[in-house]
Amino acid sequence: MTPKMMLATLAAVLAAAPAVAQDPAGQAQNQPADNMQILLDKIRADKKLVVAEAMGLTESEATAFWPVYDAYQRDLSGIAARSVKLIQDYAASYQAMTPQVARQLLDTSLTIERDRVQLMQSYVPKFRQVIPETKVARYYQIENKIRAVINYELAAGIPLAK
Repeated sequence: MTPKMMLATLAAVLAAAPAVAQDPAGQAQNQPADNMQILLDKIRADKKLVVAEAMGLTESEATAFWPVYDAYQRDLSGIAARSVKLIQDYAASYQAMTPQVARQLLDTSLTIERDRVQLMQSYVPKFRQVIPETKVARYYQIENKIRAVINYELAAGIPLAK
C-alpha cells in the first residue's frame, strides 16, 4: 500500500470518529469495549504505518527513530486532545456565544497552536540525533500532511453560520 493510499485510509478512519464518539441513549455503558479507544488505537497504528512506509528508514535508523517517534506521539496526543475539546467547546457555545467566551476560545486556540510549535521545535534536536537531516525534514512534512487530513476532518465539527 502506498503512503497516499494509507493517508486515504487514515482519513476514512478519522471520518468515522464522530459517529463512534456519539453515545445514543447511553449505549456506551452497555458495550464491552471502549469504541473511541479502539478507534484511537487504529488511527495511531495507521499513522505509524504511513510514517514507516514514507520514511524509508534503514534498520539502524529505525531502531533509533521509533522510540523518539513514540515519545513525540505521546506528547502530541495531549495537544490533539486539547484541540478536539476546543472544537467541542466552540460548537457547544456557538448559538449563544458571548464576547467573553469568544475571547477565551480564541486565546485557547492560539495557546494550543503555540504549544504545538514549541513541541515540534523541542523534538527537532532529538530526531536529528537519530536520523539524517533529510529524513527529519521528510518526517515533519509527513506529520504536516497527516495533520492537514486530521484538521480537515475536525473542521466538519465547526459551525460556520447561525
